[in-house]
Amino acid sequence: MSRILVDLPDAQVEELAALVEREQRSRAAVIRDAIDAYIAQHKRAVGADVFGLWKSKKIDGLEYQQELRSEW
Repeated sequence: MSRILVDLPDAQVEELAALVEREQRSRAAVIRDAIDAYIAQHKRAVGADVFGLWKSKKIDGLEYQQELRSEW
């Protein structure tokens, strides 16, 4: 496990302290969970917005690609 030094604004430190006290967990555990959630959210987002993009198109994707390349 690595240590990382991060500067946080006072408001975030105060909110984090309140969360730590409310959940009765260590600050490091809460931060690790927050980073895990952030990474998971961004992994899902990659490609999710383009999945099925051609589903409603009337033209075949390969035909469209060849048509575009023929202009070169």
